[in-house]
Amino acid sequence: MDETPAIEVRGLTVRFPGQPGLTGRRSDPVTAVDNISFTLQRRETLGLVGESGCGKSTTGLAILNLIEATSGSIEVLGKPIASLSSAERRSMRQHMQIVFQDPYSSLNPRQRVADIIRAPLDIHKLGTAAERRDRVKQLMARVGLRPDQADNYPHQFSGGQRQRIGIARALATHPELVICDEPVSALDVSVQAQILNLLVELQQEFGLSLLFISHDLSIVKHISDRVAVMYLGRIVEIAPRATLFAAAQHPYTRLLLNSLPPRHPRDRRRQHLADDAPGTPAPSRGGCRFSTRCPLVMDICLHKEPALTPRGVDHAAACHHL
Repeated sequence: MDETPAIEVRGLTVRFPGQPGLTGRRSDPVTAVDNISFTLQRRETLGLVGESGCGKSTTGLAILNLIEATSGSIEVLGKPIASLSSAERRSMRQHMQIVFQDPYSSLNPRQRVADIIRAPLDIHKLGTAAERRDRVKQLMARVGLRPDQADNYPHQFSGGQRQRIGIARALATHPELVICDEPVSALDVSVQAQILNLLVELQQEFGLSLLFISHDLSIVKHISDRVAVMYLGRIVEIAPRATLFAAAQHPYTRLLLNSLPPRHPRDRRRQHLADDAPGTPAPSRGGCRFSTRCPLVMDICLHKEPALTPRGVDHAAACHHL
């Protein structure tokens, strides 16, 4: 059994060029992901969590080579993505798939469900026509859809059913790695639980490696083995799920945990961010990018960015206060 990590990211940076303004002058380049490193083991689920705009979705797209990394290295299933030829990348795509956030816009409204799910098999020329039809029926049944719905169009399904279609499409080629980019954020709460339970079952049944991207810590807690917390392009803490939720080290992680709804109505204790606006710019002097919002800020935080350093067994955090 191959124990090479499903994903190994080292020093990944993704920078987008500035856009021209009304005067013709370009804005400054935007660094969406800034020198991050992490590993996803085989058959593991890693939750990547953070506020909107922190770079987590960009990270997922870079891993799939859907956007180009500015620097750093990405190995998927033991292969460096950047050095693969076009043919090798095409072949690799059947082993790594994605479930998108929006089940409405991620499906072609002009295609029948059977055609949507079968598309990856057609692209990679996997199996005969009869085998592809059988595979579509099997997948529909496995994700909780009736095979007699195969000729329906996406608009004839609810949001939860459309996301099941997206999951079936992602599983069509027997992938080893699936990146789930906010797969339940557009769904009702009751439907979210159904989709999460389905993903847990599929991960265990097929031995999938999942990178689960979300802004919701309560959802990440339900599905992840380990959790990485991102803030403004950097990973500020990474730890096993139980460790993170019981003994979070970074102030940002603690504040995220304290923002979760209380289990009991009487428990109204909350810590608040110094600045509640997400996406606050990092300090211009090269300090900790969370210092403008941190309730524990010290002088060193304003001048020196902390490194992600070990804080225990398989636990690391980036904070001068620790």
